[in-house]
Amino acid sequence: MKKIAAGLAALLLVATMFGPSDGFAKKSTVADIDKQLQKLQQEVKNAKAQQEKAASRNQEAQHYKNKTTLNLEYVLDQIALVKGEMSTTSSKISATEESLNVTATELADAEARVASREKLLESRVRLMYTDGAVSYLDVLLSSSSFTDFLDRADSLKTIVNQDQDLLVQHKVDKQTVIDKKKQLEGQYAQAKELYTDLESQRSVLKDKEAEKQQLIAYYDKEIRVTDDISEEQNAKLVQLASNRSLLEKKKDQLKAEEAARKAAAAKAAAAKAEAARKAAAAKRVASSGRSSSPSVPAYSGGDGPFLLPVGSARVSSGYGPRTHPVTGEVGKMHTGVDFAVPQGTSIHAADSGTVLVAEWWSGYGYCVIIDHGGGVWTLYGHIRQGGIRVNVGDRVERGQVIAESGSTGRSTGPHLHFEVRVDGKTVNPMPYL
Repeated sequence: MKKIAAGLAALLLVATMFGPSDGFAKKSTVADIDKQLQKLQQEVKNAKAQQEKAASRNQEAQHYKNKTTLNLEYVLDQIALVKGEMSTTSSKISATEESLNVTATELADAEARVASREKLLESRVRLMYTDGAVSYLDVLLSSSSFTDFLDRADSLKTIVNQDQDLLVQHKVDKQTVIDKKKQLEGQYAQAKELYTDLESQRSVLKDKEAEKQQLIAYYDKEIRVTDDISEEQNAKLVQLASNRSLLEKKKDQLKAEEAARKAAAAKAAAAKAEAARKAAAAKRVASSGRSSSPSVPAYSGGDGPFLLPVGSARVSSGYGPRTHPVTGEVGKMHTGVDFAVPQGTSIHAADSGTVLVAEWWSGYGYCVIIDHGGGVWTLYGHIRQGGIRVNVGDRVERGQVIAESGSTGRSTGPHLHFEVRVDGKTVNPMPYL
């Protein structure tokens, strides 16, 4: 920004140095002005390089903003997807908690059964220890009769079967307790993993969303900065064109004065020679010497409204505030009128004048500016590459083909951007057409 301000200050100095004055015409020559025009052209090239750099930065920032916006949309879609997964996960956690409650109840029941049987086994062992060891054979041999023997055998069989069942059930319940404990631990671990995964997904998505929002804010700032540079460069374009117009006019004035001086000297010499050869015709020669010198005709600026530069064409965007079709900025000032025409359509000079600019200029792409005199210019933007048909300094006539339409610079498609400027400031072109 400081470089741009310094460049504008230098241009204002040039305008001061070459402003119209009596001393300027006396001290400057056409060669001097040509040198100044060359220096001015170098300033134009430098300004153009800065604009192209700013435009490149702007386009790059816009590209990455669009790309980041798409990534953000993807992240938001993922957030919506994860929300659905979170709902499913919450259902799984609820089911797991319910299973944990059921398992805890089954574990408590199994532990109660094991404890009860352990008490029974302890009482049986305690009884056998108290009464002494009595073998099953002793019980049978002490029978008083065969019937008593059979009764005792049945009783012993029942006791043995009960003891075996008790031991089997006790073993099964103990294994149930072990299995339920393992199942309980697994379910707790699963629930913990589900909660951990849920929080992890939330954290990652929040980080990604914040990152994308920061990037978009950064690129928005970059776009605003480069747009500001373009606005200042546009002001610089006006100043450069004004200085160039001033120098060209002064150059034409000096050429006209030089031509007048040469013509006067030639006439004086011819008059003197004629007087010497033909003394008898002195009066006629003297009369010839009093004839007026040729003068340079002044530019009149045309005798009617400007021509429509592309003939009959649809107006696709008028003059004034609008939503920018490329950046999407609301309320952006549209400094001209857009005519929707196909690529390569001939562009005609709206009126006669002198070409001030015929080259690339930032958002205008390739453009032509014509000075019609009286501080009135016309600008023709977005010309196709290779489509400029005039050069800086050329005199063009009303209706002359000066270029071909295109879509260079900041443009969404082929069209002609047409401006009318009065004293460097844009005005609504429609009343002039």
